[in-house]
Amino acid sequence: MKLTAFTDYSLRVLIYLAAQPRRRATIADIAAAFEVSENHLTKVVHFLGKAGWLATLRGKGGGLELAMPPELIGIGKVIRETEGAVVPAECFGNNAGNCAIGDICGLRGVLNDAVTAFYNVLDQYTLADLVVNRQSLARVLFSEQAVSPPASRRTV
Repeated sequence: MKLTAFTDYSLRVLIYLAAQPRRRATIADIAAAFEVSENHLTKVVHFLGKAGWLATLRGKGGGLELAMPPELIGIGKVIRETEGAVVPAECFGNNAGNCAIGDICGLRGVLNDAVTAFYNVLDQYTLADLVVNRQSLARVLFSEQAVSPPASRRTV
């Protein structure tokens, strides 16, 4: 199954924010890190905020951050929400009646089982599982000076 670019970008935004959870980011920061369009990310961020996974803060010092701990963000749920109804073949869509063998074909059941297995695996993982290598991610995604959280936010 191939995920849409919208789902791909949604996961990238979540991973970016989870890589340094105490650091706020902007859409421009994330777009630059992944070399993707800010316009696409604007739509993604809006969706993730409405879904309750992101918090957006306006004004000086504002930006994006996770709205909940990464351990509470299920990957299966994110992908279900961003992908919408899964249509692995034409017979799953609105034109199911266009297939000459639609009523007797065994492929639909097999593909349904495959989609179910796909989501069963994804449901075993959270965003926290995707960022267990936070230090490596930070080296790739953030400049050296941004790897540490700002001094005003450090806890002693």
